[in-house]
Amino acid sequence: MPQTIIVPVQHELLIKKSRFIACVQPMADRAAAQKVVAHLWAQHPQAAHVCWALLAGGQSAAVDDGEPSGTAGRPMLDVLRHQDLEGVLATVVRYFGGVKLGAGGLVRAYTDSVAQALLKAEKIAIIKQRFLTCTAPYALEGMIRRELEAAGATLENVAHGDDVRFEFSLPDSEAEILIVRLNESGHGRITWIAAELE
Repeated sequence: MPQTIIVPVQHELLIKKSRFIACVQPMADRAAAQKVVAHLWAQHPQAAHVCWALLAGGQSAAVDDGEPSGTAGRPMLDVLRHQDLEGVLATVVRYFGGVKLGAGGLVRAYTDSVAQALLKAEKIAIIKQRFLTCTAPYALEGMIRRELEAAGATLENVAHGDDVRFEFSLPDSEAEILIVRLNESGHGRITWIAAELE
């Protein structure tokens, strides 16, 4: 099950006089990640590199920032994938210590920096939510409210018009069971409204 992290966590490694300052943090998209990287450059103007990796659905990225190709961003991204994370940005600020590490040494340094930061990170499972909308006669309002509460659904909105309109969300894995239960209890008097496309 995919996970994300709750709050940013930092870890610093010193390898052959080079400083690797890693940070892992929750991140929604590439635009937000690029702002974080720009902020890191402002904080560390003397740094040699600010490498980063983002796992965020279709907006994932791996950036070596001048390190030899494939020695920084990709290994960092692999660490995030290996831990089944989603919506997470890993950054590593490197201050060059004067000793070259070679390609293998760089891969290990960037991998270890991110992995050590993740050891300290508090992770939480990502539970996919489904948003549903239905209408029902007033006589069914109490029953529907009880069923939603029993299913652990979050009632987003209730509108009273000719019928009662319910908008609610619940874990995707529970949605079909609830729909069947409501259809049976409502004896066919509940109308489901298809999600409007954005």
